[in-house]
Amino acid sequence: MENKELISCQNVCVNYGSLVAVDNISFSLNKGDYLCIVGANGSGKSTLVKAILGLCKPADGEIVKSCKGIGYLGQQNVIQRDFPATVREVVISGCLPQNILPLYSKAEKKRAKEEIYKLGLEKLTKKSFKELSGGQMQRVLLARAFCAATELLILDEPVNGLDPIVTDELYSIVRNRNREEKLTVMMVSHDIHRAVQNATHILHMNNQAMFFGTAEDYKKTPLYNEMTTVETCSTHACTHCGSDCTASHIRVGVYHS
Repeated sequence: MENKELISCQNVCVNYGSLVAVDNISFSLNKGDYLCIVGANGSGKSTLVKAILGLCKPADGEIVKSCKGIGYLGQQNVIQRDFPATVREVVISGCLPQNILPLYSKAEKKRAKEEIYKLGLEKLTKKSFKELSGGQMQRVLLARAFCAATELLILDEPVNGLDPIVTDELYSIVRNRNREEKLTVMMVSHDIHRAVQNATHILHMNNQAMFFGTAEDYKKTPLYNEMTTVETCSTHACTHCGSDCTASHIRVGVYHS
């Protein structure tokens, strides 16, 4: 496999208001890699992705991108769910970054048709996007991202709010595209188990980089063991909280259910 470096982050710092959201992060992403960025809520994962996409400016450090065709699927919002267009129109709009004019070439139309077929959306092409289920919407938006992702696919918590069956389907689609077509993937995920099952590399953040390396090496670390061993407090004084709770605690944060 060609070892071309697509993304290089060196000592990157990004501020969010008065807070340091990303603190001195360094890592690289090579062609064919599948990188999962994991960590607790508020650990800077999404902020780092926005900096890589050029949506926010680093306060310090350097981000070098050596790829042009980047597809992006962010977290769902109300505007996306109410998008007034057909499924076909949404999918083919992923070609717009390569074509400033709202006129699609034969190659772009063919690419959109192929993505619709690969993601099993043929029967939905004329249906209004806002009439779809949550799982169907995310599949359509993934097809749109694939249209743009000639070199790199970036996903930010793409399965939030989806049921386990649809979640597994989307993870499988992305994994197969990475392994069979060598598409480079960068995904923000809170799911440690699925991350290590699917990714080739892991970046574990807590504003700083707590780990960067292969998924196999990550599974050997105490950090991984602590993240996957959930301690549930019973109805007695909790050693973390000092009070009665039914919380699940992990090393990088305290989460109350």
